Amino acid sequence: MTATGSERLGGRFARLLAASTTSALGSGMATVAAPLYVASQTDDPLTVSAGAAVAWLPWLLFSLPGGVLADRVDRRRLMIAVDWVRVAALAALAAAIVTDRAGVALLYAVLFVVNAGEVVFRTAAQAVLPAVVPRSRLERANGWLGAGTTVMHNMVAGPLGGFLFVVAAAIPFGVNAGTYALSALLVGLMAGSYRGTSKTGGRRSVRAEVAEGFRWLLSHRLLRTMTLLIGLLNLTLTAALAVLVLLATQRLGLGSVGYGALFTCLAVGGLLGSVVGDRLVAAVTATWTIRIGLLIEAGLHLALAASRSAVVVGVALFAFGVHGALWNMVANSLRQRLTPSALQGRVGSTTLFIAAGGNCLGALLGGVVAARFGLTAPYWVGLVVALAVIAVTWRVFDRATVAAAYADPAPAAPETPATIA
Repeated sequence: MTATGSERLGGRFARLLAASTTSALGSGMATVAAPLYVASQTDDPLTVSAGAAVAWLPWLLFSLPGGVLADRVDRRRLMIAVDWVRVAALAALAAAIVTDRAGVALLYAVLFVVNAGEVVFRTAAQAVLPAVVPRSRLERANGWLGAGTTVMHNMVAGPLGGFLFVVAAAIPFGVNAGTYALSALLVGLMAGSYRGTSKTGGRRSVRAEVAEGFRWLLSHRLLRTMTLLIGLLNLTLTAALAVLVLLATQRLGLGSVGYGALFTCLAVGGLLGSVVGDRLVAAVTATWTIRIGLLIEAGLHLALAASRSAVVVGVALFAFGVHGALWNMVANSLRQRLTPSALQGRVGSTTLFIAAGGNCLGALLGGVVAARFGLTAPYWVGLVVALAVIAVTWRVFDRATVAAAYADPAPAAPETPATIA
């Protein structure tokens, strides 16, 4: 039977959920306040746009070593340490703004530290989850975590962060520091040990441990396919969203409010999928959740490429939001079910690295393709890629393979001779 609420998942998960949701609120406010602060200091487009690079760069630099770290140490203690580092960085930034000693360079340095911490924190949190909730509750747990992030980061934090910035520029960053401090306290209340590897095991080089995670993931057909799909589909999706503002204003005839409403459709769909997703997965099976999701992916690109109706595009984004929540729920749960405990951090961080790579390339390619071939070109390219993905991977996600993944316990970690780092 499927749990009907977060309390059915146990006290440790309730604390993890509260920590994640609180962090999402603070991070969302800082995400809104950071470009506002930069814009208040300069009108140089390059300086303003550099914030996006600062936000994504840590995902490429620290995903893989962060996974190694999450498998070497107690993951709960790692999450607490990361939170306190972020508290110190944001508190220093808020104090500098109050005393009029801050600048764009300091802001970007703090954002780099905060996002690097987010990479490690998220990797450790995903690796902790299978030890916190029963295997049968993983979909529900991932759904609640996704719902909390959607509500706080995508719905509440935006307007709240903008309002607080108007009151005083330092407030959103100070509040963010407070949310990370509360997160650290909540994670600290989670009883138990969450070490991925044996305390007495020999320590190998970071490169060797990263390679072990890569090899294990590449050797697993189902997880390998899902991970590569995430990277590829992130590339086309980010390319599409990168020029969505131009599509909304030039083709759909929307103003700033209408453009924002498109993202509201996406967020509402994501919230619905997160809340009821485990029931939907149980009703249609994980196989058809994945397959129908790929069809929705293709449908979104078709709607963006061919339709001039804001309503049609809004409905397509809502459906995509539901699909995105369900896809993350199934993908995370499958990875957590199938990956040995000692490899949870590295396999999860490899997935994050490939996903972030798709996002970075997509953000660059979207504008290039639109400028060279026309505004709708990125959407037509996304449609072709989605259809090709459906044709190639349809049989990979057969019911027998996915059902076996849900039935079998996670395998033991491979035996690898230890060497000195």
